Amino acid sequence: MTDQLTRQQLLKRAAIGGAAITVPGILAACGSSGTKASGGTTSVEQKLASTLHFSNWTLYIDTNNKTHAHPSLDQFQKKTGTHVDYVEDINDNASFFGKIQGQLSRGQSINRDIVVLTDNDRYLGLMLRKGYAEKLDKAAIPNIKNLVEVQQHPNFDPNRDYTLPWQSGMTGIAYNDKLTDPVLSVDDLLENPKLKGKITVLNSMGDAMTIVMLANGDDPTKVTDKAWNAAFSRIKKAADNKQIRQFTGNDYAPALAKGDLAAAMSWSGDIAQLGNDHIHWNVPEAGGALWTDNMLIPKGGNVYTASVYMNYVYDPAVQGLMEAGDPKRNITGIYYIPPVTGAGTFAKKYDPAVASNPLIFPTAKMLDSVKIFDSKALNNQKYLEQWQNLISG
Repeated sequence: MTDQLTRQQLLKRAAIGGAAITVPGILAACGSSGTKASGGTTSVEQKLASTLHFSNWTLYIDTNNKTHAHPSLDQFQKKTGTHVDYVEDINDNASFFGKIQGQLSRGQSINRDIVVLTDNDRYLGLMLRKGYAEKLDKAAIPNIKNLVEVQQHPNFDPNRDYTLPWQSGMTGIAYNDKLTDPVLSVDDLLENPKLKGKITVLNSMGDAMTIVMLANGDDPTKVTDKAWNAAFSRIKKAADNKQIRQFTGNDYAPALAKGDLAAAMSWSGDIAQLGNDHIHWNVPEAGGALWTDNMLIPKGGNVYTASVYMNYVYDPAVQGLMEAGDPKRNITGIYYIPPVTGAGTFAKKYDPAVASNPLIFPTAKMLDSVKIFDSKALNNQKYLEQWQNLISG
């Protein structure tokens, strides 16, 4: 689920089950054992790689709580014979991009076939603009027809030639009811003296600035210098006076659960995953943020194998398992907002509570109150420098 974003992120930062979101070499294909498709067309002969190398955020896939295996990955391997080398090495967009950009800029493979980056951060757009992403092999993704309509034509990838949503999420406020009264507004979070030193704010520029701009009565989808300065000054003041303990990625969640924090700017999916009766999440009174994490194939990745996997997870039955898990088998789901039409029907078969959870399948009212941050502002160098200086200060 962003300029130094981290998620596990809100429903683990996830795509919409029918809602609005805006919500992608040298060529050696990471472990590839067959010919590689390029430009979205299939070659005469396609062969799956023996291994699919997949980098993702933490806690962002269905997991067996006893064995720590990932049932949907096991099913994919059984179905295709391709092993998935699944690595949870993305903590925020900025640091991950920093690790891979050197090799990509030199035309070298990063030994990954799929990585997941967020649309309300500048780094997804940078990957596309710099030519660091391979085109999807759409001929291998017939299930792309199941992509929810609102996700089909995002401004950063209008025809979905390079990316497909993994999950979407919302950004709001979480609080521990053992330590504080309900925290329902940005005003309360940033200014209530009882919360001084007991809150965290996300280090994602898009997330934080969206909800503060909304609290100020400004429009985060069309950022002006005036709106930026007002929101930035407000966050900086809260940091300077120690109201804010720390700027974080999704590492705030364990601290919130343990009682080390009273409240936090938070991704919805994180709280759904915690399953702690004392931790509550809400869209702030003035509105929250919406984002989507997107799968893309970095240069040098195995296009065909990655595309076959994307097709697999866009099967509503598979997505339902991934989303809801299966309590009968002690499997925990993703708990973010799915991008696949029909996922809710299958999620209900596994766990009706998940299918009815508004953090995972949001209500129309919730979706009407969340906004997507202005993509131009994400690439405004002045804003980026100010924000980076603030969160690392």
